[in-house]
Parts: sequence; structure tokens; C-alpha cells
Amino acid sequence: MSAGKIYHIADYLLLAQLKSIVTAELLKEIKNESNPFTLNGGACLAMAGKDCVAIACDLRLGQQALTLSNNFPKVFNYGDVWLGLTGLATDVQTMHSLFRYKVNLYRLREEREIEPETMANLVSSTLYERRFGPYFVSPVVAGINQRTGKPFICGFDSIGCIDFAKDFIVSGTASDQLFGVAEGLWEPDLEPEELFETVSQTLLNSLDRDALAGWGAHVYIITKDKVTKRLLKSRQD
Repeated sequence: MSAGKIYHIADYLLLAQLKSIVTAELLKEIKNESNPFTLNGGACLAMAGKDCVAIACDLRLGQQALTLSNNFPKVFNYGDVWLGLTGLATDVQTMHSLFRYKVNLYRLREEREIEPETMANLVSSTLYERRFGPYFVSPVVAGINQRTGKPFICGFDSIGCIDFAKDFIVSGTASDQLFGVAEGLWEPDLEPEELFETVSQTLLNSLDRDALAGWGAHVYIITKDKVTKRLLKSRQD
């Protein structure tokens, strides 16, 4: 076989390999653009400490790489419970209104505030009701049980399966980054100020590594007696 023919075959194989790589990247890009969980971006993190709990979210609303707003909070308060919602922005707003209605109804019927564990079951059953046409959200519940004083956090998939945790829960497009940083920084029995520092560093470092989330953040530090809300400034690019 001549040298020219060998070079021709090598060029052909290299071209075929490059074509397959480009095709795979294009398919990946199309899949990301059509994925409702990543379309609008966003990140949420809940972390447990010693008799306290923190929940935080970014403030960006976008359409893939296009940023539409830097004032779109994803954490909502229902009495003694906080709910973080990431995913499709329309479903985030729909679920916030739906849970506000259901929690108000619970207050009227039970004549007391809803507890975090009860809220977790309410979120789970609501998502499971729509399992054949699910809401494209990844909820996170955080709160302090007012009877026991113990922190409570949990996460869900889109059809209501509950993921209980004793350390931290993440959701959103920055989940991989949040997991990595949180595993390195979280320690058991953090005091409220230490928990705030840990959550803030975890969130900010993760948002710097995700183009679909960021543009500021809200952090809630929850204890049995008070709730502290703080605004974090992050990169605006």
C-alpha cells in the first residue's frame, strides 16, 4: 500500500472522528436547550447546623445564556417553613401560588402553623398527583420544628420522591458544583454565623462556575427564635 493511500485513510478516519464529536456536542446542546429543568437556570442550597438551618438561592432568571432579570428569588416562606424551587420559571410561580393556597387552607383547618415534616409530605403528594404531566421543578424544604427545635431539610425529584438529609440538599443547574463545594466545607453542629459563612462560600463559589445561575443571592438563617435574611452580591456576568 502506498504512503499516499495510507495518509488518505488516516485523514478520512480523523475526519469521521471529528464529525462524530461535533455531532455529539450539537446533540448535547439541543438536549440542554430543550430541557425545561435547565432552560431558566437557577440554584438552591439548604444546609443544617446546630439547632439552626440555612436555605439560599440565586436571583437570576434567564433563557439559557440570555439573562432576563437579576431579581427572581426562588425561596418562599410559609409560616415556619421555607420552600426553595428551581426549574422552569412558570412552574416555580405556579407551585408557589398553589402551596400558598394549600398552606392557608391547612391553617384554617388545623388552627396552627404547618410543620416542616408536614410540608414535605404536602409537597410530595402534590408532585405525585401530577406524575403523568409533572411540574418541572426540584423543590427543597427547610425549617425548624417548633416542638422539638430540630432542623429539618429535604429535597424532591419531579414526581415527589423525598430525599431526607442531615447535612445539605442542593438543586438547580449548579447542583454538581454545589455538591462538590458543600462536601468540602460542611461540618456537623455549625453555629448560625458559621453556617451562614459556609452556605455563602458554597453558593458563591458554585455560582462562579455555572453560567446559568448567579447575579446575587438570598440567604436565610433560621433558628427557633428568629430568621435572618441577607443579600449576597456576586458576579454580574
